[in-house]
Amino acid sequence: MEQFATIQGEGVYQGEAAYFVRLGGCDVGCVWCDVKESWDASQHPILHVDDIVAQASQHPCRLAVITGGEPLMYNLNPLTNALQKQGFRTHIETSGAHPVTGQWDWICLSPKKFKYPLEEIRPLANELKVVIYNKSDFKWAETYAAKVSPNCQLFLQPEYSRFDQVMPSIVQYAKKFPKWKISLQIHKYMDIP
Repeated sequence: MEQFATIQGEGVYQGEAAYFVRLGGCDVGCVWCDVKESWDASQHPILHVDDIVAQASQHPCRLAVITGGEPLMYNLNPLTNALQKQGFRTHIETSGAHPVTGQWDWICLSPKKFKYPLEEIRPLANELKVVIYNKSDFKWAETYAAKVSPNCQLFLQPEYSRFDQVMPSIVQYAKKFPKWKISLQIHKYMDIP
């Protein structure tokens, strides 16, 4: 769908310069998705892996974040191998609803109620990011916190359009259960794409 140099706005690597590769296509269909234009893959050009890597290599940062849509709808082995050969660390942001392909330095699992993640990704996740839209999402978060590895970093993230409604509950929850950290979409506050 698009690729661009930016600042990682969420999670563990928040604030770090990164090169984003957003793949078109998604079959998860989150009602609150902020990139719904990514859902229909046919609306976006097909690019060769070499072209993607050549564009990424023009930028000084060496962190490549593959996102979507839902990036694991595709075989990502060729893309991650090519990026790593050029010195990139490869990170993925995924719902985990499809089998894992690619070589990853970091996996951010963001499970969605609309299409559950596969069991195979749970022990591989380095970061669990659960979007909080309403109070029932805390139970959803705990369900997946119990299924990832003990070293996985846990984040609660307010759904951006409901920030004022859910943020007080997230703060209270994180204070009560300090295994959770709060992730904000800082790129939106700084008006960074």
